[in-house]
Amino acid sequence: MNTLHSFPPIADAHARVLILGSMPGVASLQAAQYYAHPHNQFWPIVARLGGFDPALPYPARCTAASRAGIAIWDVLQSCIRPGSLDADIDPASAVPNDIAGLLQSAPAITLICFNGAAAETLFRRHLLKTSPALQAIPRMRLPSTSPAHAGMHPEAKFEAWHSALAPLLLPRP
Repeated sequence: MNTLHSFPPIADAHARVLILGSMPGVASLQAAQYYAHPHNQFWPIVARLGGFDPALPYPARCTAASRAGIAIWDVLQSCIRPGSLDADIDPASAVPNDIAGLLQSAPAITLICFNGAAAETLFRRHLLKTSPALQAIPRMRLPSTSPAHAGMHPEAKFEAWHSALAPLLLPRP
């Protein structure tokens, strides 16, 4: 089985919140885009929070998220996983991203949010004890935007994300 690799972060020095997923799913890896599955609620939620159209081309969505103060990355740099389910990640193959390094280059980040339980669990298992900076920054798990987490209505997901992120977002131009 092949090793999967995540994407570079979407972040700049003005980011205020870091949203961490676990590892891109099959649709995202094929498209080389974060949250590319058509039923994933990530871009509709982030676009609504940031005041932009979720149908924008991917590079424009990334720019708009950055302008809103949102950084996007994954906990894992690489792993072995058949399919897209986080539960299928081979724990022995998991290699974390340098989240502490990202925080140094984006010092305005004051909150790390996890897009679902798997991202939070992987962060705790592979990164939390490795850096005082990671231990010091507040963290919050948000409802997963994945279509696999269909038990929660999209509007309820939005409300949870809005409550966590709205106070940290940069003003719209």
